[in-house]
Amino acid sequence: MGPGDSLRPVRRLTTPGALTTSADQARASLGIRLRDLRRDAGLSGTRLAQRGGWQSSKVSKIEHGKQTPSEADLAIWCEHCRAPDQLPDLIAAVRSIETQFAEWRRIMRGGTRRRQQASAAVYERARLFRIYEPAVVPGLLQTRGYAVAVLSVFIDFVRVPDDAEEGATARLDRQRVLTHGDRRFHMVLGEQALHTNVGGTEVMAGQLEHLLAAGKLPRLRLGIIPLNAPYRVPLNNGFWILDEALVQFDTYTAELSLTRPDEIALYGRAFERLAAMAVYGGEAQTLIARALEHMVAAKT
Repeated sequence: MGPGDSLRPVRRLTTPGALTTSADQARASLGIRLRDLRRDAGLSGTRLAQRGGWQSSKVSKIEHGKQTPSEADLAIWCEHCRAPDQLPDLIAAVRSIETQFAEWRRIMRGGTRRRQQASAAVYERARLFRIYEPAVVPGLLQTRGYAVAVLSVFIDFVRVPDDAEEGATARLDRQRVLTHGDRRFHMVLGEQALHTNVGGTEVMAGQLEHLLAAGKLPRLRLGIIPLNAPYRVPLNNGFWILDEALVQFDTYTAELSLTRPDEIALYGRAFERLAAMAVYGGEAQTLIARALEHMVAAKT
């Protein structure tokens, strides 16, 4: 049994130890797509290289994720594979290889305030926001106290410069998009987000009061998924750590494997903190029995 059992079938991008960074995984995924296009066109790698005027090894390197193709390479590839309709999507994929999996430690090197400000620029351009958060309140609906608490935990966990207060100020500044312009918002929260204790009782009370008020905003549709809602969509929050060699987890499009020691260590830290919050033995049995009683009562 693996971490992706609930998501089968998915295309596995890696084998243990095969890749070392998330950008490598994205590059490998792109290579698989390009290989499929070539095969669908009935071309060998050698033949495609000849048509493209490339060294014979270039096609193999691209398809195995060892080399990132340029946009010109993609244009040639699509031309000779008779797949011009694929070019815009492939260009978007190659442009995102080094950015879509950017590491938090690198992103946050300049502090959380700068990251919030960068997000604000993206938010200003968007017109429709669809947001899902299973266990915490999304940043656009956070109070200052809640935002400070969330950022403080993140800063401590990832070990980046402590500017939680400044980051919270920037986060609240970007909330202006909720009331300015013609943007529309559809936010879906898991009921757990109403119970995850962020910042203590006083902070949580203020946050929940704020949510009640925000739910009346004219361009915001706010939904809560009850804890006992039926299972309809694969959940992607879990991860598996195998020894000190491998971390596996699923996204909606792929099963990912991390093998870099610093990434494995970070997931190990996360597991330790999550495990420390859990109850075991008799207390765990009580929670399970209580849930069973709930289900039995619901059936009658």
